[in-house]
Amino acid sequence: MPPRTLTKQYQINEIFYSLQGEGFHTGTPCVFVRFSGCNLRCAFCDTDHSGGVPMTLDDIAGEVNRYPNAPMVVLTGGEPSLFIDREFVAGLKAATGRRIAIETNGTRPLPEGIDWVTLSPKGAFEGGGMEPCVLDRCDELKVVWCGQDLAQYRKITAAHRFLQPCYTDAADQRDANLQACVLAVLSNPGWRLSLQVHRVVGVR
Repeated sequence: MPPRTLTKQYQINEIFYSLQGEGFHTGTPCVFVRFSGCNLRCAFCDTDHSGGVPMTLDDIAGEVNRYPNAPMVVLTGGEPSLFIDREFVAGLKAATGRRIAIETNGTRPLPEGIDWVTLSPKGAFEGGGMEPCVLDRCDELKVVWCGQDLAQYRKITAAHRFLQPCYTDAADQRDANLQACVLAVLSNPGWRLSLQVHRVVGVR
């Protein structure tokens, strides 16, 4: 029987090389592997989940290895935890030699071997409360903030906590969200401000 890595396919929206634009690793060169598909329907989501290209793990690793300068691979989506398992993580590490990070909504347990977990619960938003967050610990808790009570996140153990203003196309609302988020961080110093720097500098 052929190895599973040669046969199982994953629906991939895109794989690209850029700078991490949010949270703890802002400014770090990364290869982003964006999975197509999510179990939530957040109103502000900017990812098209209707398409994607079927790729094997070997295909994905080959594309990642086109960018040898990146020290980290970021699994994102969509919701990558719907599709990956321990074999996927171990195989991608072995084939690329990179650290593996994940950006997750926390509604699924994660496989072993992931080096950095960014948890971004979405239960406070329209379409984001379809399933509860089950993760209670992470490396980085990154909350998209629109005024929700921060007390709901106290049960989550995180080395770093970030508040990020919700991005909108309307400039006045975007600025209002930013100013409100700044005030929230000033009032809650256990949190730090995260901005979507990739939008500011014009990279993906």
